[in-house]
Amino acid sequence: MTVIAVSNILLWVVVVGLSFTVFALIRQIGLLHERVSPAGALSIDKASLRTGEAAPVFKVTTLDGRATSIGGERDDGKATLLFFLSDTCPVCKVLLPVLKSMQAEESSKLSIVLASDGDVSSHEKFVRAAGLEGFDYVLSEPLGRGYEVGKLPYGVLIDEQGTLVTHGLVNNREHLESLLEARNLGVANVQEFAAKSAASATQKVIRK
Repeated sequence: MTVIAVSNILLWVVVVGLSFTVFALIRQIGLLHERVSPAGALSIDKASLRTGEAAPVFKVTTLDGRATSIGGERDDGKATLLFFLSDTCPVCKVLLPVLKSMQAEESSKLSIVLASDGDVSSHEKFVRAAGLEGFDYVLSEPLGRGYEVGKLPYGVLIDEQGTLVTHGLVNNREHLESLLEARNLGVANVQEFAAKSAASATQKVIRK
């Protein structure tokens, strides 16, 4: 009987110890997530698009017939989030609620433009089905070529002065939201954020 009691006590000690270990690991994972949160989308090396330089300027017409401009200095003082999508892209559709939320929360300082190409009638149906009437929606193959979009969904952030802030693939909510965070942190993409973080860590080690 004594042996059984001792075994039970030891078992509970092990269980409690494992519980504390799991809790500590979960906490560390949370801290790690905060430290390496995305900063800008995953950028693909481009020969002609350079962050910090003037973004290409295009005169386009929205799906509902309004003339507008992409790039260049804006009179309303707003930045422009250019989101390239397709009416047949599953990931693009998943991110639409995030874009709607951004538009509602950032409307005073951000203009969101949805961009694609292809058949007009198909995109008109897509706009109605997805409830995208509140966005500027443009169909322009030259616009996609100008920003060298090779894969979708793709995001481009242009500040109110017409400067290219960041650009890259946006495969999830975090990437999309971090396009805006990139501007606050002063980095263009995930790679640059990682490089700056590594350099900062190295400097701290050297100072010690």
